[in-house]
Amino acid sequence: MATYQYAAVDKFGKEKKGSIDATTPDRAASMLKGEGLLPVKITEQNIFNKDLNIGGSKVSNRELAVFCRQFVSIINAGVPIMDALGMMEEQTESKPFKKAIGEVRTSVAKGETLGNSMRARTDIFPTMLINMVDAGEASGSIDVSFTRMATQFEKDAYLAGLVKKAMIYPIVVLVVAIAVCIVLLVKVVPTFMDMFKDMDIKMPGITTFVVNASDWLKANWFIAVGVIAIIVIGFKIFTTTKTGTIFFATAAIKLPAIKNFTIKSASSRLARTLSTLTAAGISMIDSLDITAKTMSNYLFKQAVYECKEEVKKGVPLSEPLKRCGLFPPMVIHMTKIGEETGDLEAMLTKMADYYDEEVEAATQALMAALEPVIILLMAGICGVIIGAVIAPMGALYSGLDNL
Repeated sequence: MATYQYAAVDKFGKEKKGSIDATTPDRAASMLKGEGLLPVKITEQNIFNKDLNIGGSKVSNRELAVFCRQFVSIINAGVPIMDALGMMEEQTESKPFKKAIGEVRTSVAKGETLGNSMRARTDIFPTMLINMVDAGEASGSIDVSFTRMATQFEKDAYLAGLVKKAMIYPIVVLVVAIAVCIVLLVKVVPTFMDMFKDMDIKMPGITTFVVNASDWLKANWFIAVGVIAIIVIGFKIFTTTKTGTIFFATAAIKLPAIKNFTIKSASSRLARTLSTLTAAGISMIDSLDITAKTMSNYLFKQAVYECKEEVKKGVPLSEPLKRCGLFPPMVIHMTKIGEETGDLEAMLTKMADYYDEEVEAATQALMAALEPVIILLMAGICGVIIGAVIAPMGALYSGLDNL
């Protein structure tokens, strides 16, 4: 499964651009035609054409949650959808979001359904939201669809916030550690070494090493910057390749420090998304297809796609979930119970609530584990440099004692 960038034309002759997951370019073209679009150009996504969330080109889950909540409140007050969209457009601060809502309102005014109008701006409105709106319009319960999606976006925003919170501390400490090391090497070490320059003292090995590192960094700082830039760019390119994607996805479920967080996050996403979609009356096959696209880990994404193919053949969902060997036993058991009792939606909702709490606990555990490791790492690096500065003083005092 790969991601393809496409340019297409809809039935009104309007150009559409976006991305789509498919096994081959031909399959991507077929999927686009199934959505009423005529493909003009299809290229596989890479680091140079990948969609980036820069400059507000997309909206956050929190913004989408607020949009859904406010939209429900307005239409429940008896305001027509056209007027509701107009009100939402006026009060939205994000320019891309405001423009998208305006385009949706114009499309609805021309007689299009709300779901199809949103489908023209898949760069703003997620596929999951569009499918939920379609289901809500078909069943006459569009307010329920928006309410469920608001909950979904709120949960996603909350979990994303937990991840950012877990990552901010180690990143800040790492940046500070690097800055401190640079200052020590470039400013502090040379200042101290000048004190011992005219003294006949044999420098300890650690001091010689640090002094040489300091001299090299001052003379070749541009090389150091270049090497760092090459490493960062190379790392970024590697993460966009299939090999890199699989490597990091595998590492995420193998490394003890992040294994629990990765598995529990995927389980929460699977349960929450499936419960939201199936509750709206969307078929299990379509629900699994949408759910797979929301998975951030490649291995879990592929596992859900494989589950979809098995379900197409009439196999209960719990069986391929068990065979893939990625999801915890609780996910499999609760899914099986839901299938046997005919109340899969309720079981998925309970499972999602449980794993949301587990993700929060796993995040806190990850932060607790990272803090001492980073502090010890920073103390070790700074300790070596400080030790290199202090060591000559010890040698000097020893020399004086021998006089």
